[in-house]
Amino acid sequence: MHAALQQRTTALSTLVARRAQHTLSAPLATGFSTSLALRHGRTRTTTAAPINPTSASSQLLRQLHSSARHLHENPLGIPKREANPAPKIPRRAPGPPQKSGIRGVNHVVVVASGKGGVGKSTVAANLALALAKTSPEALGRPARIGLLDLDIFGPSVPLLMGLDRAGEPELSDTNKLVPLQNHGVKTMSIGYLLPPDPNTPVVWRGLMVQKAVQQLLFDVDWSQGGDLDALVIDMPPGTGDVQLSLGQLVVVDGAVIVSTPQDVALIDARKGVAMFQKVGVPIIGLLLNMSHFKCGSCDTPHELFGSSDKFTAAASELGLDVLGKVPLVTSVSDGGDAGRPVMVQSSAEGDEVREAMKHVGEEVWQYLASRPKVSGVRG
Repeated sequence: MHAALQQRTTALSTLVARRAQHTLSAPLATGFSTSLALRHGRTRTTTAAPINPTSASSQLLRQLHSSARHLHENPLGIPKREANPAPKIPRRAPGPPQKSGIRGVNHVVVVASGKGGVGKSTVAANLALALAKTSPEALGRPARIGLLDLDIFGPSVPLLMGLDRAGEPELSDTNKLVPLQNHGVKTMSIGYLLPPDPNTPVVWRGLMVQKAVQQLLFDVDWSQGGDLDALVIDMPPGTGDVQLSLGQLVVVDGAVIVSTPQDVALIDARKGVAMFQKVGVPIIGLLLNMSHFKCGSCDTPHELFGSSDKFTAAASELGLDVLGKVPLVTSVSDGGDAGRPVMVQSSAEGDEVREAMKHVGEEVWQYLASRPKVSGVRG
């Protein structure tokens, strides 16, 4: 059986090489996923070393299904699964598609912001870890938590979770992406599928972005080892294609809106709240990030980015709860760059942040306890 798989892999490798050569001359407008073809073409067709059947066949199968002819239909190169395909957004239809749950996921929580640069991805990573550390007693076991990165153009989860050098995810027996895990949290990101050069941009048009989002939502196998109790989704900033696709396709239990105290951030946070309300996504509450800073020589909180009173007033105007106020400390940014979020650190400097995030985790669990279980799932 191993010999047969080896023979199949060799045949696929030859076909991939031909398609990679074709991709070399393809224009940029065909979509940036051509770089995936180039990556496989370089690494898989010139080596004479023994091939790992599982990882090699997964990568070659993805490449085979991401040829230039199918880029808009399958930007991630995942083999088709006809048994239970993911829902599609019709181009012309009398109404939006039917929302559904995600197979292998009990609850979905999104972390979003209207403005970029407010620390949303860092909050998402630490919220996932906080949920794992504040498991409800009713579960009777540690919670199973996942973290999905839906920021197509600027994925941050691989670096934040210390998986930026982990390589590509494998494919399951059902042709779904297998999440990569670290710090006890399962993760998935388009960053795992991009070339290793960190300076490589994603240059995609809207249709490819929408399809990639659908694949990341419904073509990931979260159920290995048991269904997730909660999936935290790190959203890109703004109110564009990704937010609309998620709101139309998935039953989201609630959203955590992250902002800083400045008016320029709060204006966009209000827009984010309005957008989620329009697509029927409940808001769990607002979280103030980088609320204050304490220097080493005093315990006085310095509000570097403006008074937190403006944030509290905005929450009151919107009728939303303030889930927490997370201070600005260097261990948060340093730990994120090193792949060790503050929730898995033990330095005294990060104690206030850990306590704040644990409180947010408890608030989210309390909120999820009142949410009904989704009946229909796809994926």
